[in-house]
Order: sequence, then structure tokens, then C-alpha cells
Amino acid sequence: MSALPAFRDPQPRIAQSRELLQRQDVWRADQLGQHSVPAFSSSFPRLDRELPGAGWPLGMVTELISREAGIGELRLLVPLLRQLTREGKVVILLAPPHIPYAPALASFGIDLQHLIIIQAPNAADRLWAVEQTLKSASFGALLAWLPQDKTRPEHLRRMQLAAQGAQGPVFLFRQLAAQFEPSPAPLRLLLLPKPDQRLSVQVLKRRGPVLAMPLLLDLPQPIQAIKLKPSLVRGDDHPAKQARHVTGLATVHSGDALVAVQ
Repeated sequence: MSALPAFRDPQPRIAQSRELLQRQDVWRADQLGQHSVPAFSSSFPRLDRELPGAGWPLGMVTELISREAGIGELRLLVPLLRQLTREGKVVILLAPPHIPYAPALASFGIDLQHLIIIQAPNAADRLWAVEQTLKSASFGALLAWLPQDKTRPEHLRRMQLAAQGAQGPVFLFRQLAAQFEPSPAPLRLLLLPKPDQRLSVQVLKRRGPVLAMPLLLDLPQPIQAIKLKPSLVRGDDHPAKQARHVTGLATVHSGDALVAVQ
């Protein structure tokens, strides 16, 4: 006959569990993780109140999901980019789908000397470049646009692991279909354009309770207005053709005047 197992008093374990839950660096699923997440303020008070760390988190990936580029996603990040570049920190834009419009960026107070654009048309090269940039960790912020049809869960896991050593926020821009796919990113936001220069931000995933209603944010306006004069091209008398020759650039969406096409 085998001996009965010795009785163990559960009180020490209960005391340890209580002590653990009282620590400020432990996140509970029914609470918003605020204490253990370093972050930069988004400069949108309503958004900060719903983000872990009360802002854009550092050392982790944030996914920004939208139907198309140019709906205002860059203007959502304008306050952060302005702060970082004015502090002399490098902001990297990796494989943006449209050419960033330099005069518009400058009009928002962003220092262009600290802005780097990396082109990577090939999907494999783009994914490789994102991982290598994350491993270097030598940036103030990384904004990367991922190819929807080529991005696999293992790519995202490697990016999330590499982002843990980053000293700045990391944003991955993904297409609308990505909202239904699993992702290791701790923070996922769905962005939808709204009238009157507004943007709807729905929190799909965060370290905290579910946020049922999306946030409606007023997008930043440029510090100074930009006036563009049409450059008339001989033989292009039709107004639609003239619009494509506004100083060689034309904005691609009314929601975001920070991107342009040639």
C-alpha cells in the first residue's frame, strides 16, 4: 500500500499570488496595462487613455490596419514624428506605397533631415529589410508597410521578437484583410476614414479589456497652409490632365495630404 502524499499548507502560495498581483509591473486581463509599458504620448488624449502605457508603446509592434493607404494614417502619427525629428531622432519609412510629400510633412513641423525613406518593391526584400532594421534598433520610430499576400505569421513573430530591443515605437501598416488574421502584435488598430478630416480608430487588440466602441479623432492640421500652383504642360489643356502636373506631384486622397504620386 502506497503512502498518502504529505499535506502542504496552501497559505504560502496564496500569499505569493497576492503579492504578485499587487506588483505594478504585472498586467491583469481585466485591466489596461499602464505601468510596465514605456510609451510616447500620441497627443490624442482620448486615444492615450485607451492605449497600454498611455501612448504608442515601445519595444513592441503596433499594427495599423486600413482599407487603403492615404486615409489619414500618417496624420495620426504626425505629433509623434514631429516630436522625434525635432529631438534629432531618426524616423524610418520603409516601403511606403506612395511618395511622402515633403512640403506637407514640413508644414506639420516635421524635420525632414531626420526622415529616411527606404524603397523595397520586392516583397521578400521588404520583409527582410523590416527585420534587419528592427535588429539594428538605431531609430526613433519605424513605419513599415507589409505585403499582405506574402506576410506570414512566422514573419510577424520574428518582427515582434526583434522589436523588443527597439528604443522607439514600431508601426506595421497592413491591409484590411489582416484584421481577421491572427497576429502576435500586442496592439492592433483598425483605421477608417470619416468626414470633416476625422479618423475612426477601433482597438482590435490590446493588453486590456475589449473596447467596444471606436474612437473618433480629429486629425492634425498643418501649421502653415501650402499653396500649389498648377504647372501647365503644353498640349495638356484638359483640367483633369492639368491636375496631374501640380508642381510634379498630386495628393492621392483627401484624407491624407502627406502622400503623393508622380
